[in-house]
Amino acid sequence: MVDDSGRLPGILGRSRDNLAIVTSVAKTDVVLIGAGIMSSTLGALLRLVEPDWSITMIERLDGAAAESSDPWNNAGTGHSALCELNYTPENADGSIDIAKAVNVNEQFQVSRQFWAHAVENGVLTDVRSFLNPVPHVSFVHGADRVDYLRRRRDALVANPLFAGMEFIDGADEFARRLPFMAAGRDFSDPVALNWTTDGTDIDFGSLSKQLIGYGVRNGTTALFGNEVRDLSRESDGTWTLKVRNRRTGETQRINARFVFVGAGGDALHLLQKSGIKESKGYGGFPVGGQFLRTSNPALTAQHVAKVYGFPPLGAPPMSAPHLDTRIINGKSWLLFGPFAGWSPKFLKQGHITDLPGSVKPDNLASMIGVGLTQMSLVNYLLGQLTLSPGARVDTLREFAPSAVDSDWDLSVAGQRVQVIKPKESGLGGTLEFGTTVLNAADGSIAGPLGASPGASTAVPAMLDVLERCFADRYATAWQPRLKEMIPSLGAKLSDEPGLFTEVWDWGTRVLGL
Repeated sequence: MVDDSGRLPGILGRSRDNLAIVTSVAKTDVVLIGAGIMSSTLGALLRLVEPDWSITMIERLDGAAAESSDPWNNAGTGHSALCELNYTPENADGSIDIAKAVNVNEQFQVSRQFWAHAVENGVLTDVRSFLNPVPHVSFVHGADRVDYLRRRRDALVANPLFAGMEFIDGADEFARRLPFMAAGRDFSDPVALNWTTDGTDIDFGSLSKQLIGYGVRNGTTALFGNEVRDLSRESDGTWTLKVRNRRTGETQRINARFVFVGAGGDALHLLQKSGIKESKGYGGFPVGGQFLRTSNPALTAQHVAKVYGFPPLGAPPMSAPHLDTRIINGKSWLLFGPFAGWSPKFLKQGHITDLPGSVKPDNLASMIGVGLTQMSLVNYLLGQLTLSPGARVDTLREFAPSAVDSDWDLSVAGQRVQVIKPKESGLGGTLEFGTTVLNAADGSIAGPLGASPGASTAVPAMLDVLERCFADRYATAWQPRLKEMIPSLGAKLSDEPGLFTEVWDWGTRVLGL
């Protein structure tokens, strides 16, 4: 529990039922830094498999999921590789490589199963506040890309995870399904869609809050408005965290057997402060996002889908334009973007010193190496930063030719810190656009770096943390319980269509999709 000052009483022992008050250092089994989708997911999993462990969540802001997991700070796509074209590149011989798409979809199926189990067992209490069915659609124009999209669909439908995907290239059917995008369009330029009804829109903020609520109801301590300023490893392998109350300035120390750094962009700083060798050489490059949005009912009624296109030439994969249905607090919106912004901050509510403060002797070579090889990204960012409001709507008109400037407002999304990974040779670094989980060799601390598909694959990512950091318990005590939550755990659904149908139908029924 927390007293009026937001201070956590000292705790000795590993069980919530065996507490002793001390005056210097509070003890807890697990510390979760950050109150977003990663920490909330890991906290719920741990509470389910180890109900007697003491868990403390520390969040620097005054509310949960107020950074990257907030619904206005991300696109809300349930990333399952149904519509994202960067997951299905074309090989030199003209074939379509679907390996990454299959892997991302497999991961999303794990998240979907856990959410279904959580709904059945009262962990999640309001499905529609975080999960809604929305078709996922890939959109192209031009004869060459129409041909690519046809071959993409043919390659994907052979896999049971994508069996329901349609290829659409007729103007009448295009207009029936996407009237807003069809209005004013010159169909002499060939267009095509890959259409899948199995997609979702997700409010990761609402999901995070429900998971945290379950944890708090069952003994988890949540410290809001508190910031981890430092952490150090003790001789017994535990970690002591220096925590400052941002409202009062008061500082306390908390000792934990395991620390999870789910702090979004700030995870890099904290992992660097930990001194673990596994974080050496890693850096980060912040990229902000902006979206055009509208709640005009005349428009939201004409476009019920998440429609993804190709990223501009020379732009990173995360910049693929998309026109999305969003459902936030029960209200329908349309979002279009992303448009890149830039700030040296690693969090939307971060500090301008975040980027320069992250440069260390051990990652300097990695940072310089990426800087010298990513001029296309730099040029893309410069171009985005100089876009006028009218130019942004002109970009939207490539999707929806009839778009009117006055219907749309600009919304500033969250900060993403792309991972700069050291090369194995030790010379230079590479810019990664996925999610990387780092952990100490002894499993006492772990944290994710990076972005997409991030939130959508939070459950498999956190299962990976459990397996890496609690290997003995994961393989023995936890496996049966986890299999109850995720029936396909350890299986590849692409290779077991019968099992896929079983868990898909169960999830669809429970989640009301």
